Amino acid sequence: MNVPRRCCRPGCPHYAVATLTFVYADSTAVVGPLATVAEPHSWDLCVVHAGRVTAPRGWELVRHAGPLPSHPDDDDLVALADAVREGRDLAPPINGVAAGFSDPVTGVTGGSVLAPPARRPEPNGRRRGHLRVLPDPTD
Repeated sequence: MNVPRRCCRPGCPHYAVATLTFVYADSTAVVGPLATVAEPHSWDLCVVHAGRVTAPRGWELVRHAGPLPSHPDDDDLVALADAVREGRDLAPPINGVAAGFSDPVTGVTGGSVLAPPARRPEPNGRRRGHLRVLPDPTD
């Protein structure tokens, strides 16, 4: 399954619909339809950024003649949404035991494919370090 690619511009949350490539031999920048695979030295752009891009000074900019799609293929998005929905469906309990994994310490069971969202630390101005002090193990 193809996962939709995002626009390469920093902070842009939109999906890419066009690819910008540079032809150095001809001093030409080409904005065309989204490449089928992510190529090195090419940039995937959303509709807004594909329309605003300019060529470097002294270079020629060539744009795709046809209209660019405003969103990636719906088939890929529908398939991705269906896969996520299937992963969230929990099997009904069998003989009083829920299907899926269980935490041996708490006994809490779960069958979800997705991890719970990460907890953000309280904004007290201090970063939480990645090293922690552990107590001595007791036998």
